[in-house]
Amino acid sequence: MRYSKGSVGRIFLLKFDDNDVVMKEIDKFARRERLKCAALIFMGALKEGDIVTGPKKPVIPPEPNWTKFRDGWEVLGIGTIFVNKSGPQIHVHASMGKKNRVLTGCVRKNSKVFLVIEAIVFEIKGVKATKEVDPDTGLNLLKIL
Repeated sequence: MRYSKGSVGRIFLLKFDDNDVVMKEIDKFARRERLKCAALIFMGALKEGDIVTGPKKPVIPPEPNWTKFRDGWEVLGIGTIFVNKSGPQIHVHASMGKKNRVLTGCVRKNSKVFLVIEAIVFEIKGVKATKEVDPDTGLNLLKIL
C-alpha cells in the first residue's frame, strides 16, 4: 500500500437535473473548476444507463460484466476525480435499488438522471496523483506520485 497526505480544499454542492448524463456533467464540472484531485458523494435516482457489476471471472486482465438498467432506480454513490494528460479521470461506484432488486458497481457511459441527483465534491489539496492505464490489467488505475 502507498498513500499521500492532503487536506480539504474547496467544497462544491452540485444538483443534476432530469436527463443529465452523470459522467459527462461531472467531467464538464471538473474541467471548469480545474480539479486535480477530489472525492464525491451523491444520492438521487438514475433513469437508465450502464453499470459494470464486477468482472465475468476473477482473472487479469478482467472482462467487465456489463449490466444495463432502465425505468428509474434509487442511487447512492461515491467517486474520485484525478487528472492525466487526457483530462479528468472519473471513477464512480454506486449502489442502486428498485423494488426488491439491487445493483452495485461502476457507473459508466451515458447513465441518465431521473428527477434529481444531489452531490457534494470535496477537493483534495496537497496530493500528487494521477490515473494511468495499467498494461497488465488494462484498467485506468490510481498512481500516487
